[in-house]
Amino acid sequence: MRKWYKKLAFAVALVFLFGALGTASADTLQDILQRGELRVAVQTQGPPFSFVDKNGKRTGSSIAFCELMAEEMGVKLKFLDYDWDGLIPALLSGKADVLAADMTANLKRAMKVSFTDPFYYSGTIIFTKKDSPFKTIEDCNKEDVTVALLLGGTGEADAKRFIPKAKPKTYKGGGPLLINAVMSGHADIGVNDESAVTGQLAEFPPDSIRILDVKMSQQPLAFAVRPDETHLLQWINLFFRWIHEDGRYDTNINYWVKSLDWKKDH
Repeated sequence: MRKWYKKLAFAVALVFLFGALGTASADTLQDILQRGELRVAVQTQGPPFSFVDKNGKRTGSSIAFCELMAEEMGVKLKFLDYDWDGLIPALLSGKADVLAADMTANLKRAMKVSFTDPFYYSGTIIFTKKDSPFKTIEDCNKEDVTVALLLGGTGEADAKRFIPKAKPKTYKGGGPLLINAVMSGHADIGVNDESAVTGQLAEFPPDSIRILDVKMSQQPLAFAVRPDETHLLQWINLFFRWIHEDGRYDTNINYWVKSLDWKKDH
């Protein structure tokens, strides 16, 4: 009886062992190659990183990086559009292989996903109407001030930290909603990522919005994969190192993020 029990226990242990090995050997990068398609979760409207241009084409800095990634992998590319708060759930559910956005790699998000090495550093800024009286953080940190924030964005946390007295008004979607809210008078100020605001202002009348001469924080922007995808994470990090060296990274950032040159083409 004891001998039979030991054999059964050994068999059960083998089942769990091989099951664990099978799980550990799961490799999304190999799945992508076998599938022949890289699936990427992107923000619906968030220029200059991801947006649909005047020709109806999905484009932007993050989009261009992903196009290069797919080219290096030798696979097709599929973009999945989500509002900001839907990006991480789409990745964790397996609908997307990679999350490609101007997302801040903060500690709270890093408990859910694995971030790549930062591909760019940006800061959170405050913007308002050109002729408004707001000039400093102190001016904005008052109970009668309404601040437009992106639901799930880093601006929410920064606003709570730096202007806690201001009344938050959150919007679900892309950064242009915040600019619209300020211009229409639904909010006095807006808080968002500097590079995003700079790019999005190209869609609005010149000199209609003023960015305050202060940064609330400096943040690393990164792509993300699921926590167990070590192989894919290492590949993306290596990809960014290669394009840094061969000049393709600078070409992207100089065109999309550090200037408005893209505006005339898109």
